[in-house]
Formats: sequence, C-alpha cells, structure tokens
Amino acid sequence: MVVITGGEPLMQDLSELTAALHQAGLRIHLETSGSYPLTGQFDWISLSPKVFKPPLANIYAQVNELKVVIDQPSDFVWAESEAQKVPPSAVRLLQPQWNSDLGQQHVFDYVLSHSEWRVGLQMHKYLGVR
Repeated sequence: MVVITGGEPLMQDLSELTAALHQAGLRIHLETSGSYPLTGQFDWISLSPKVFKPPLANIYAQVNELKVVIDQPSDFVWAESEAQKVPPSAVRLLQPQWNSDLGQQHVFDYVLSHSEWRVGLQMHKYLGVR
C-alpha cells in the first residue's frame, strides 16, 4: 500500500503516478484537503478539510474517511457540516490539535456523546518523531 500525502498532493496531477502504482499491484490511499481537483485513481480517500480553503464540491462523494482537526468548541460545528457532505459509510474522525490540551479534552468528550465519530491522533507528534 502507498499513502500519498502532503503538504497538498493534489497540487500535482497524480494520474500517471497512480496508474503506475496500480499497475505494480499496489493499493493507493490519498490524504488531501480536497481544495484542488482530484486527479488519479485511489482505493481510499481521506479528506481533511480546512476552514480557510474548503474542499471542492465534487470530492465529497468519493471520500472514504473524513478527518477534522479540532482546536476549539466552535470547530465541532464545522466538523458536523462537513460530515453531512460525505457518504454515510465514510469513517468520521475528530483529531485534536496535537498541542492543545483543551482541544484534546473537547474531542474526547464529544466522541463519548457522539458515537458516529472516532478519535484520530497523530502519534508521531505526541512521540516527538520527525
């Protein structure tokens, strides 16, 4: 399996790369903000939308996973509005801003009372791996 992530990988045309990787028999996962046109063929798309540069409307239907970063309570409103745009089968993850203890507690509390969401953590940041 190959995970294509960024920065923002869709700033490039990924058509040739994904064709070659599929030809080699590899599964391809994409992690994107969705703010650039989707190019290439993927087996799994993880969308991490940004408030300051929202995803293009046509990517939502193709999303397998929605990952929303939470820093403050108002971010849950954004997360819920984005969740309404993805397929019901999409995995929904709330990811606390890694250096915000308050954000972490908000996410944990929210997930406990909203079972359609899961907690997503960037473990490498907590462990200090660069």
